Amino acid sequence: MAMPIQELKTTIREELEKNPALEIIEEKADESLETAERQNEDYDIFENSSDPGYTRRLDEEASDSKRRFMEGALSRPENLHDHLIWQLRLQPIDPEAFRVGELLIQNLDDNGFHIEDPNILVKGADKNYVPAMVELIRSLDPVGTCTADYKESLTVQASLNPETPENTEELLVNYLDLLEKSKYADIARKMKISQEEVLSILDFIKTLEPFPGRQYSSSKSTYVIPDLQVVKKEGEFVLILNDEEIPVLGINPFFTEIMNNGKGKSEKNVKQFVNTNVKEARWFIRSIHQRNQTLLKIAKAIVEFQRDFFIKGPKYLVPLTLKDIADEVDVHETTVSRITTAKYVQTEWGIYELKHFFSNSISGAGSQGSRFSKEGVKEIIREIIETDDSEKHLSDQNISDLLKKQGISIARRTVAKYRNELDIDSSYRR
Repeated sequence: MAMPIQELKTTIREELEKNPALEIIEEKADESLETAERQNEDYDIFENSSDPGYTRRLDEEASDSKRRFMEGALSRPENLHDHLIWQLRLQPIDPEAFRVGELLIQNLDDNGFHIEDPNILVKGADKNYVPAMVELIRSLDPVGTCTADYKESLTVQASLNPETPENTEELLVNYLDLLEKSKYADIARKMKISQEEVLSILDFIKTLEPFPGRQYSSSKSTYVIPDLQVVKKEGEFVLILNDEEIPVLGINPFFTEIMNNGKGKSEKNVKQFVNTNVKEARWFIRSIHQRNQTLLKIAKAIVEFQRDFFIKGPKYLVPLTLKDIADEVDVHETTVSRITTAKYVQTEWGIYELKHFFSNSISGAGSQGSRFSKEGVKEIIREIIETDDSEKHLSDQNISDLLKKQGISIARRTVAKYRNELDIDSSYRR
């Protein structure tokens, strides 16, 4: 019940290997790139060559060797640590300094910041190398790694940039919190400079990278196969189960024949073996059928509850609980939870996990509270920020005020929380 398509396919393969009574009746033939390549290689224009030094076997071995090398070389993209260590190897430093530098680099997280304090990390006499190596690594590409946090990284980047405006470092060290709150007049007064100079510094800071290591992040995209697709036909929504990924299973005719014709009755062990495997195969086939039917039934109920989402888009998601769906389809809430975990549906608005459609209201009372769901309000906030073309970006309070005009009453700190969950920077960082 809880298995996504990929895991179910693996389980089916394992069951087919384990149970001889189970067989595939129908399976979509997928031709892989490797299969196509082998077919193309069946004909070798040099095979009948008069060159006595040519043998196809040796040529294929060389090709396979080259292919393995290329797959190994291209399998992992360069990450931040690789990129920094490569540059460190080019520096005119002694082996002891290199060893300390390598240790400092391996101690960086994906943002380029220290995981552990370098002074604790490096022991003994090697500590003498730490200050110089930290300074060196900070100057490597990307500039500003090997720092404690984004504030120190910005300060380092400003100190190493020849085009940095005057007073930038002082502002970053002492007044960054005021800058994030757009209190330009306060900064100008405290630093004894004009607001124009403050805004000029702000424009420069926006060209810096608060998290320099992220551009070399080695994280890979996760690809999912949707279990379902929702399409609109003649004004009605139609749910399509992705059964192309799941083979049609049946009972091996040989086992059926033995059961029907009484073969093997004289041998108790044979009869027991056949009956046990046929029984398990039928149970397995029924389980897959039940999974698919339950998935369709629950997905249909979700579509009915969230019609506005499927018609108008993500910001129209309404509050919905597991209990709402469980009551509708007459199953337990745990069944709804299991069947919607790691299951995806393809919609006009993209691919979503079924769990995405369950969301509390902004008042926290589930489907019985506000008519606005948390996820729906988050999408409205995203839309407000993305369509904002004002010179001074909207603050969280500005967004809260705009939401109130739409009948959505949430505090500024709630807007900030939702914005962070959407991975959208503050107005200052934007």
